Amino acid sequence: MATGFFRIAPRGPFPFHSGHVKIVILDAYTANPGDLDWDGLAALGQLQMHDRTPADLMAKRAADAEILLTNKTVLNANTIERLAKLRYIGVLATGYNVVDLAAAGARGVPVTNIPSYSTPAVAQMVFAHVLHLTQHVAAHAEKVRSGDWASCPDFCFWNQPLTELSGRTFGIIGLGQIGREVAQIARAFGMRVIAHNPRPPRTLPDGIELAGLGEVIAESDVLSLHCPLTGANHHLVNAKRLSQMKPSALLINTARGPLVDTLALAKALHDGEIAGAGLDVMETEPPPADHPLYTAPNCHITPHIGWATQAARRRLIGVAVHNVKAFLAGHPQNVVNADQLA
Repeated sequence: MATGFFRIAPRGPFPFHSGHVKIVILDAYTANPGDLDWDGLAALGQLQMHDRTPADLMAKRAADAEILLTNKTVLNANTIERLAKLRYIGVLATGYNVVDLAAAGARGVPVTNIPSYSTPAVAQMVFAHVLHLTQHVAAHAEKVRSGDWASCPDFCFWNQPLTELSGRTFGIIGLGQIGREVAQIARAFGMRVIAHNPRPPRTLPDGIELAGLGEVIAESDVLSLHCPLTGANHHLVNAKRLSQMKPSALLINTARGPLVDTLALAKALHDGEIAGAGLDVMETEPPPADHPLYTAPNCHITPHIGWATQAARRRLIGVAVHNVKAFLAGHPQNVVNADQLA
């Protein structure tokens, strides 16, 4: 998809008059549960916010919206076609699969996203999982709390293996901004970094070795996913590829849940094909109470929070405001359906 900066000629009843444009946020709570503000958007028009919007209230809440913002609330073709006043859709996230881009484009409605806002936060979450799996900090702390160290005849106590990262191989699939940030941190730990990218990157940071997908999967002690979800890479990590990983390897997924075949991963963990997994994303979110990975050994799941530091969410809101300002000025930025606009 084309992205970035371009100028458009306004369609329909334009221009917007400052302070009069109707701005609706369909699901404001996840980006801002109350520790930030939406003042920047409120200054641009008549702002209406909803914590969450169920499907049966979508048409009513969005009916008069000229500028419509969504995080995970789905805007399908039928909804977009029914919103007569709609002129702009802003996705409050990097991924934009919740919007039918072609339907928006056919209406001449640009769709924008928020790129790069969460890079430091997601990279930090990657290594939260890596260190959790290699140092077992929480498990050891609980053993101390339960008295195991107090009753130990030695000055120290551990009941799970401790793994040193230095000298190990860190594999990355997807060398976008987050993948590169993760690579820098892995190198700081003294790790060898190998990476696979579907297209050769224009520039390759020092210390990263490009390799084929099979090589990255087979050689990695830690395999971390950082690629967008596409039709071609659905279940990229499947039963066959899990069987090609080292039995001592760890899988980290902070990208998109459907990159990993859930049932195949559960089986691989039960069978000892890999040593552990750290996941911040799942195929279904939230996952059901009987999810097979809940009982898989050494599988640790966080509830899709890698992006959610206050600093990252503040950046997200700032870019969202900037995107709306740019649209109102006639030169939308971060547009993800530029090649589909009528």
